[in-house]
Amino acid sequence: MAHAAGDLVATDIDEYLRQHENKSMLRFITCGSVDDGKSTLIGRLLYDAKLVFSDHLAALESDSKKVGTQGGELDFALLVDGLAAEREQGITIDVAYRFFSTEHRKFIVADTPGHEQYTRNMVTGASTADLAVILIDARKGVLTQTRRHSYLVSLLGIRHVVLAVNKLDLVDYSKDVFDAIEADYRAFAEQIGLTDIVCIPLSALRGDNITEPSPNISWYTGPTLVGHLETVQVTDDLDTGPFRLPVQWVNRPDLDFRGFSGQVTGGTVRPGDRVRIVPSGTESTVERIVTADGDLPEAIAGQSVTITLADEVDVSRGDVLAAAGDPPAVADQFECHLVWMSDEPMLPGRPYLLKLGTRTVGATVAQPKYKVNVNTLEHTAARTLELNEIGVANLNLDRRIAFDPYTVNRDMGGFILIDRFTNATVAAGLLHFALRRSDNIHWQAVEVNKAARAAAKGQRPAVVWFTGLSGAGKSTIANLVEKKLHDQGHHTYLLDGDNVRHGLNKDLGFTEADRVENIRRIGEVARLMVDAGLIVLTSFISPFRAERQLARDLLADGEFIEVFVDTPLDVAETRDRKGLYAKARRGELTNFTGIDSPYEPPIHPELHLDASGAVSAETSANQVVAYLHEAGLLTPPPAE
Repeated sequence: MAHAAGDLVATDIDEYLRQHENKSMLRFITCGSVDDGKSTLIGRLLYDAKLVFSDHLAALESDSKKVGTQGGELDFALLVDGLAAEREQGITIDVAYRFFSTEHRKFIVADTPGHEQYTRNMVTGASTADLAVILIDARKGVLTQTRRHSYLVSLLGIRHVVLAVNKLDLVDYSKDVFDAIEADYRAFAEQIGLTDIVCIPLSALRGDNITEPSPNISWYTGPTLVGHLETVQVTDDLDTGPFRLPVQWVNRPDLDFRGFSGQVTGGTVRPGDRVRIVPSGTESTVERIVTADGDLPEAIAGQSVTITLADEVDVSRGDVLAAAGDPPAVADQFECHLVWMSDEPMLPGRPYLLKLGTRTVGATVAQPKYKVNVNTLEHTAARTLELNEIGVANLNLDRRIAFDPYTVNRDMGGFILIDRFTNATVAAGLLHFALRRSDNIHWQAVEVNKAARAAAKGQRPAVVWFTGLSGAGKSTIANLVEKKLHDQGHHTYLLDGDNVRHGLNKDLGFTEADRVENIRRIGEVARLMVDAGLIVLTSFISPFRAERQLARDLLADGEFIEVFVDTPLDVAETRDRKGLYAKARRGELTNFTGIDSPYEPPIHPELHLDASGAVSAETSANQVVAYLHEAGLLTPPPAE
């Protein structure tokens, strides 16, 4: 791969930069099973591209003697495996990105982990790749992890695959071995829809067929690895597809300029084109395409621009500017693929944040339809998804968004799920299609509304949500509060944790997933009761903040009163009339809050009651009633 870049840098830096700027870019990943030679291959590419500085080369020579795996010879994998843990174990853990260039093209390569436990890292590296180099150790052939990564490559929409049969020097450069591996792989690839496959025999360590045809593989007449990477055509269908620009920023530096900034994720746009703002459906005409270097006559997929419109229309961050004649669909319920990336399992019904493009919305995931055994492609039943598992599930959003199926447009159909409290990314997802039911269900208008029902009862409806450990005294206090409110003539209903499990929730157990569903159902029932004008008291352990937040989000501001009945664990255990704590301590009860399942105390409850015994239940109940009076919930709402 030696080229004249170094000489040109020394003699004409401007010409070098001009040539470099105009080169096309290829993003690719290397993947395969552990120890198939991915890092060695990238190290060899960097070395042959003359992108290893003299001090790095000296360090490589030293490290190769100390921790290398090649008997003191240069171990090119050490150029990439930068983490100490990787060098000690001889495997890749994180995704390592490297840049190099040849005379014809620029490259960004992601060296992705081979081990199954780092599947989430591999998915991260593959999400923006145009091509995948899948390595196979010629001595081992197609392995389980080869199939796993090939499935992920297919799932993530990478259409171009190079099957690099590596370490051919260790099988005497055998054509028969290569042919057998190629036939085996192509048979598998056909099952998962991979068709654009180029098979190349090589030795990354020895440099065979990397940049120059190898005399050791004279029977092979195809391209070298670099030769193929330099010439493969990866023109994306996005260039010819419909125009899409998710708005990242409303650019308004002064009163005379209002533009909408973002990256074009599909198609082409020109001044004069008619566009639709999605999801609102408003239309306008493109007036200018503005960049820091001046206006453009057109913008294509991949360019970041600011677009001004001929009309004063309402556009916000997260909206999509789209071709008026071919806009994206809009929906709030979908079927999707999920790749779970969190150590905590996916809990059906738990509220997450979904980020698609520049829009972030609330989301919940239903119980998976199935999970995929990517080693066998078998679909198996699942109630949840664990770390690195892949499944198909329905997704429900709290508002409608613009989207294209992932197979049509990665940017408009790919999303991540985010934990609402830690802001950690817990999953990557791919939208398949909108669920038809989302278009068939409409809110039915009624003549008697919540305000009318509340006025008839002379009160403001709300949910008073008692939460705390088992034995904290929630039910006792809630019962006293309801009695006091009833005596004052108010209309109430008490939803108690034990009582609802005799009917509404009798099908649920006490796993984390079932407890999430338990609270989700209670939240929905409580919302209906609030709509009926009632003051609803709920007494549930409700151990997770996310589910209590979900219940709060179902109601209007001021209608959710969180009451933390705070009791130390040792005190709660002394009140254990049912003997539940004792059974949990003996291991006879699992998933018991406070013993082997966590309780997440409220951070900012409306009321914090000391239920350790220092204050009586009667006093605590009076505190709750006093708060409801102060909040104006026990007075009639104003007439409309």
